[in-house]
Amino acid sequence: MNTQVLIVGGGLAGLSLARKLQAAGCDWQLVESRDRWGGRILTHTIEGQGYDLGPSWFWPGQPRIDALVDELKLERFDQAYRGDLMYQDETGAVHRGQGMASMQGSWRMLGGFGRLIDVLVAELPAQQLHLNTAVNSLHYNEQQIIVSTSSGFQCQASHVVLALPPRVASHLSFMPALSDQSMQAARNIPTWMAGHAKAVAIYSKAFWETQGLSGDAMSRLGPLAEIHDASPHTGEQAALFGFVGTPASHRRNNEEALKEAIRQQLGQLFGDDGANPTELIIKDWAFDKNTAIDLDAEGLRHHPAYGRPKALKNIWDGHLHFGSTEMGAQFGGFIEGALEVSSDLAQDIIGRLK
Repeated sequence: MNTQVLIVGGGLAGLSLARKLQAAGCDWQLVESRDRWGGRILTHTIEGQGYDLGPSWFWPGQPRIDALVDELKLERFDQAYRGDLMYQDETGAVHRGQGMASMQGSWRMLGGFGRLIDVLVAELPAQQLHLNTAVNSLHYNEQQIIVSTSSGFQCQASHVVLALPPRVASHLSFMPALSDQSMQAARNIPTWMAGHAKAVAIYSKAFWETQGLSGDAMSRLGPLAEIHDASPHTGEQAALFGFVGTPASHRRNNEEALKEAIRQQLGQLFGDDGANPTELIIKDWAFDKNTAIDLDAEGLRHHPAYGRPKALKNIWDGHLHFGSTEMGAQFGGFIEGALEVSSDLAQDIIGRLK
């Protein structure tokens, strides 16, 4: 198959880029190694309610996601924040009213961010979208890149966009080989969220609200280091989610023990109701081969200064592009960063094709 642009990676950056290329009349194909769209956006649906196991929020001052939500006629709602915060110290003692909800002012997507992905996919021509198609190698030859995949799909493209975490992309086979500087630059960029695990505890009602609690909690002891209200906007179900602070090496092949420890911690913080969710879901991104490599095993403790390093510019005479959210100079790592990068790449590639 021949195309002008091959996009590798069906997360928000890849899908958004495909949408822009489609609007500009460019020829494109998009391949995704997973059996689903969304990349690091993953929404678990129970009885029609969506719970985000990846990104959960966006914020005022992020113009691209704000505009896209309006354009696609999606709905946002305010993150719950009213009530006291709980704090668990190193001894396990629980203190109430130790601060304010840290996510106040943020927005969540009605139905979860998976709703955004579903709408974007529905807009695009199905024959140009290819799931279960993992890229193995890229061969640059006289203005064209030949891409081979594990499924047997082969494509020749003028431009290839690797809408993958740079560290994951660095494990592909490149012919001719990328420079040592380019490979090192890709491996030096931490993958946002890759070392983390996220737990969502689902309940029949938001019992913490009747106790004057916000659902926010911080812990210096339990497996969940940070907890927030993750309830749907409808009020038909309720949920708390937390970021797992236990190192990835301790989480491997240990999910049931981790779940039991989380239930105990939620009981310590929120009482018997907290210890008995109707369902407890864990998504461990550290062991998702499409998101993380060994370098990502330790979760990030701060937000890196992202952006496209010089060594990842103008590769293969400007025909190969790194295109994940980590390339965003202003909003790298965020949902907004994926849209920032896809917008910049669309402008660049469309200009080169003219």
